[in-house]
Amino acid sequence: MPPLGGGMEIFMEELKFYDLELETKPDFVECMKRIYAWYDGEILDRVPVRFSAHNEEYDSSDADGKWNSLKERWFDTEYQMGHFVSNLYSHPWLGETFPMYFPNLGPNFFAAVLANCELEFGEVTSWCEPQIFEEGDIDKIYFHPESEYYQKMIEMMNYALACCEHKFMVGYTDMHPSLDCVAALRGTQTLCMDMYDDPELVEKMVQKCFEPFLPMMDHFHEMLKERKQLSVSWMNIPSYGTMHIPSCDLGAMISKEFFNEISLPYVKREVEHFTHNIFHLDGKGVANHVDEIIRIDGIQAIQWVQGVGLDKKIMQWVPFIKKIQGAGKSVVVDLAPEELEGFLNVMDPQGIYLCVSEKDVGQQKKIIDRLLRWK
Repeated sequence: MPPLGGGMEIFMEELKFYDLELETKPDFVECMKRIYAWYDGEILDRVPVRFSAHNEEYDSSDADGKWNSLKERWFDTEYQMGHFVSNLYSHPWLGETFPMYFPNLGPNFFAAVLANCELEFGEVTSWCEPQIFEEGDIDKIYFHPESEYYQKMIEMMNYALACCEHKFMVGYTDMHPSLDCVAALRGTQTLCMDMYDDPELVEKMVQKCFEPFLPMMDHFHEMLKERKQLSVSWMNIPSYGTMHIPSCDLGAMISKEFFNEISLPYVKREVEHFTHNIFHLDGKGVANHVDEIIRIDGIQAIQWVQGVGLDKKIMQWVPFIKKIQGAGKSVVVDLAPEELEGFLNVMDPQGIYLCVSEKDVGQQKKIIDRLLRWK
């Protein structure tokens, strides 16, 4: 296996080992060159573009009544894979829209495995109820390999890896360690009170919810690398090395002081372990902490998620995006097709990765042509 580093200088060396030869994505190598240039804050012929919006996969549900519960549908490994494969060859996969399947049991998967507790399943997401009610409950938080969710995740990954060769990429699942994991297991409101009443308890919980994270991620990556798969997850931005999506959604509810003392040290420990890191900056509340986040050397990029409603329109966030650019970080920007031209007219393309919710193939081709002229 080649060294798993970052940067264009070793791109071709890694490609020798990880040439997937995807039938569905004949321009895969060209696209990966753009991705690696973007990781370095550079541009080849154009900026990368993915033709889907953030969380677009959760905009609709798929239920035909053949399951007795929503959990059965989520656990139906063959159905989940078949649903993905059914659209595989009809999808155009233009730009940096990669054919990628990632097994998914919802954002509280990691928390449920650590507490060995039940997940509640909805149509498009899942969650767990609080499990830490007193300090003694912390001892219950550790990696439970016998967890039905962990065993199901391994089954889903193995099933996908057995089907994927020369057709699509397989990713690892959504992982939320540290403070966000504590919020799931302690309850957000209770945790926020703990920060004032018992900060030592918070530190103990965060540490317990961090310890199994890197070993579990290493195991997922070993499974992928054994099948010559890249490192990729729900954001669909791959790495020949290891790619991680650090986050702290609870940051929207806590002060800069608490964020810097409790969350930031663990974010730094997370990113030190991986080749590429794209911080998931979820809304203007978490954006209060951007100054500290963009100082972390191991974070190559920020995924800016501006939110919904009045926060959705992208032009109001141009100064904020420019601030991230000015700090030397690349940025993932989500916008509507009708916003594209106005955005291009006021922005420098350096380090920009666009997610555009355009379904029409003809319009996608026009957008790619326009981006080739964006200088």
